Amino acid sequence: MLRLLTATVRDSARVRTFASVAARFGLGVLLEKLGFAGEADAADPQTGALPLPRRTRLALEALGPTYVKIGQILATRGDLLPPDWIAELELLQNAAPTLPFDEIRGQVEAALGMPPEQAFAWFDPAPLAAASMAQVHRARLADGREVVLKVRRPGIRTAMEADLRLIGELAALVAKSSTEARRFEPVALARQLRQALLEELDFTTEGRNADLLRADMRGNLRVVVPEIHWQWTSETLLVMDYIAGVKPVSGEALRAAGIDAEAIAELGADTVITMVLVNGRFHADPHPGNLLCLPGDRLALLDLGSIGHVGPKRRDEFIGFVLALTAGNARGLADTLVLWSEGHDVPRRTINRAAEAIVQRHGGGKLVLSAMMPDFLRLLREEGLVLPPDLLLVFKAMVTMDGVLDRIAPGFDLSGAIGRAQVALFVNRFGPARIAAGSVALGLALAELGDDAPRLLRAAAARLEAPAADSGLAQAIIRAGGWIATSLLAGTALIAAALWLG
Repeated sequence: MLRLLTATVRDSARVRTFASVAARFGLGVLLEKLGFAGEADAADPQTGALPLPRRTRLALEALGPTYVKIGQILATRGDLLPPDWIAELELLQNAAPTLPFDEIRGQVEAALGMPPEQAFAWFDPAPLAAASMAQVHRARLADGREVVLKVRRPGIRTAMEADLRLIGELAALVAKSSTEARRFEPVALARQLRQALLEELDFTTEGRNADLLRADMRGNLRVVVPEIHWQWTSETLLVMDYIAGVKPVSGEALRAAGIDAEAIAELGADTVITMVLVNGRFHADPHPGNLLCLPGDRLALLDLGSIGHVGPKRRDEFIGFVLALTAGNARGLADTLVLWSEGHDVPRRTINRAAEAIVQRHGGGKLVLSAMMPDFLRLLREEGLVLPPDLLLVFKAMVTMDGVLDRIAPGFDLSGAIGRAQVALFVNRFGPARIAAGSVALGLALAELGDDAPRLLRAAAARLEAPAADSGLAQAIIRAGGWIATSLLAGTALIAAALWLG
């Protein structure tokens, strides 16, 4: 494999580490499937007998945060990987051992401009928690507010940038050498990984994400997003409010804390539907470790380093998918799948077959995502369909939240939240802001038409004055002239109304 790489000298050590770990976990078979030249593996006897998905997961963990992130992204690709791979990759966690504070003190002081003991009224050098990219410490501001400091691990950016260069090269090689692997779109996956990791490495991104989601949810006092303290926050250090609460791992745990599990389930469903379908900006991974339930049946959203975005067009498509499925409309579902399959040359009959199968099993009633998605993704995989990455993130967020809700309120139906959100969805789709945006585009088109109208009308008049003017053509030109005038008038009225409503 090393002969296929043209890594720079500065990354050569990381290449050797990659090759060593791959050999230790006996990944020669996997590398051959990806198109690399076969080389003898010296697998560890204790791991060599394990199933290939588990060996792959262990190798990714051994390679560190960048490769763990790859595994987490692949864990969302049920349209490409079979269930045993998905189940194994979903076990990948960001947990990591804590570092003694003395090893990160220099970085904290550089970010604060002073020792933390001077910046804060109280600071705890004992870590509260740790992940692969950072660890967390508690502190108290001079005004008495409790905060946490999220500190980036020293040297992590240099190591990850080396990994990303190597991964980019591997992705290009895989795309060229393996037809099977090309279905994964490895170059696009590497690009997505690079963007996601560089954003997460810069803690100001997480701070901005928190501010944006807090603004999005400002009308709902039961949803809490911790406030960011920007005077102390930088690329390597994030300071935010400390929030104490109960993780949504079971209804019993919530009830023991005096929290209504059913109310939290309803709030969680409404929150994810609002984020995805109304606001178009959502928490990309709302698992129990990133959520806290608070007194008063409130919900806190944590760890916002990665958020998803979905545009109006895709939101409309997703709503169409849900409505077609719940109505048992296989043709409507197939129409949506056609849109999602653009660029993959999948025959319409294949899409129709997949749509009919999913409607037969899960259509015409309640939408239980946790039951529907495995079947849906298996069908896509078997029929050679590939979902767009942004939609996979939407499905992942909803299925993850659906799983959380089922833990605390078994049998809870996430699709009910779509019905409760219908008014907001209607306003979002047809309200003043959407009309105004469409009117601007229409106005630009009409302005171009208006610029050309005098020339077109002069040409039409000259044609009408000609002796041999065709009466049918004359009537068509007259109708076109009337359409132009009416369109200009209607467009002007529409723009004026949109501006007034706005």
